[in-house]
Amino acid sequence: MNNSQKWIAFDTILRREIRRFLRIWPQTLVPPIITIVLYFVIFGQLIGSRIGDMSGLPYIQFVAPGLIMMSVITNSYSNVVSSFFGSKFQRNIEELLVSPTPNWIILLGYVAGGMSRGLGVGLIVTVLSLYFAEFSIHSLPVTIAIVLMTSLMFSLAGLINAIFAVSFDDISIIPTFVLTPLTYLGGVFYSIELLDPFWSNLSMINPVLYMVNAFRYGIIGITDIPIVWAFLIVGLFSTLLFFLALRLLEKGSRLRS
Repeated sequence: MNNSQKWIAFDTILRREIRRFLRIWPQTLVPPIITIVLYFVIFGQLIGSRIGDMSGLPYIQFVAPGLIMMSVITNSYSNVVSSFFGSKFQRNIEELLVSPTPNWIILLGYVAGGMSRGLGVGLIVTVLSLYFAEFSIHSLPVTIAIVLMTSLMFSLAGLINAIFAVSFDDISIIPTFVLTPLTYLGGVFYSIELLDPFWSNLSMINPVLYMVNAFRYGIIGITDIPIVWAFLIVGLFSTLLFFLALRLLEKGSRLRS
């Protein structure tokens, strides 16, 4: 395939992915937005008014960046895992794998689709959050870079989950037992400065902590961890997941009957 044909293949996969979640927007866009708004109301206004300040800021202002990042993480992941497993279940993915389309084009097409949904929901949640909290962008480059890298990483993770999944039940195991605990223990609702040394050090192995803190720094200028480490950790995980996903596609393990 020449470069023009590769672009057409990528663009076709990406357009299909975007149309898929836009066509069923009451299922893909509305529920996560309602969920995040409830988080703002319950944790931000009702509970936050009793907590007071966190790291020198009103609690709702502190928690807002974490909630935005949580919406990006969950939607990037869920879009790819459901879409790719659906193609795998219907045997559509086999047609792609036997076509001249390079595996890395297939990978990028699905991942870009997941990023589109994650970033789209994240943008909507950001606009809605302005109703609950006042904040301005502290560092636009950091904000854009970390949200793109985070969306990329969890889109890749969703694709890997879909490759290994055997049934529709399998695609909910990782979100339930891995993704949710990592998110809730990733500094979305609290500063790790409140934890004792053991739990604070244990939190350092959670990649979500670095994403949330880097995004919080980009939005409001405070962080519990060095920003350089955040980008290094997220970049390392993204690179490892990319090559793992590409290797799995090349092997065709669990993809071809």
